[in-house]
Amino acid sequence: MRWHAMMSLRRLLLFMVVLGTPVVPASRAASMAYTPILNARIVHATGTSTNWAGYVASGVAFTDVRASWKQPEVRCPTSASQASSFWVGLDGYTRTSTSLEQIGTDSDCDGMNRPQYYAWYEVIPAPSVPLPAQYAVHAGDTMSAEVRRTGTVYTLQLKDWTARWHFSTAQTVTTAQAGSAEWVAEAPSICSRLFCQLVPLADFGTVTFNNAAATTTTRMQPTAISTFSHDKIVMVTGSGLPKARPSTLTNKGAKFTVGWVRT
Repeated sequence: MRWHAMMSLRRLLLFMVVLGTPVVPASRAASMAYTPILNARIVHATGTSTNWAGYVASGVAFTDVRASWKQPEVRCPTSASQASSFWVGLDGYTRTSTSLEQIGTDSDCDGMNRPQYYAWYEVIPAPSVPLPAQYAVHAGDTMSAEVRRTGTVYTLQLKDWTARWHFSTAQTVTTAQAGSAEWVAEAPSICSRLFCQLVPLADFGTVTFNNAAATTTTRMQPTAISTFSHDKIVMVTGSGLPKARPSTLTNKGAKFTVGWVRT
């Protein structure tokens, strides 16, 4: 990616505190094949995370997750490298899951006061994969993303309705449980072979997730977040100050906004 040559940017595991109860993160092997699931289930809870802000649904077997958003314009007032990611995904939230299938975009600061926009997908524990140059993303582009499961095959799709391109890839994941669906704005992490470190959250202003819906093995048509057991996630600093905060669900439970608060 656009960081240190020996490192890669990852949309790392969720470090979670639910209703004041800390959850200890899993250990990280040198191969980074760790378990990215760190949350105890509580129905309709508000929790905090050091790297996620948004909504997560769980409690059933999901087959599809989708949403759309307008690519936020990032502000880069200093020479510091900063990043912000916006994505939908399956897995990655329940204690027993060992995978996370996700696709989305970034609004970053490259360390030279310049904004940087790009698209990517990731199937943890593998590192994220940036999309080729023909799938360029710009501030203000209308994006839509979807992750669909058919057996052990996960189809990850991203569309840029403004630039009129469509990307799709099929990935086989034999260990996935599809026990959760996510709609997330994230402070990603930069990883070497031995450790990961959160990148400072870039000032993306606000991002609005529209048409946020999922399907399950029993609900074949897309239904809004509010129809499932769901948690609202606030991103915080290590001392508990808010970094990014999601709004309440609107538009019959299928829309919300995440607002940047601090790096």
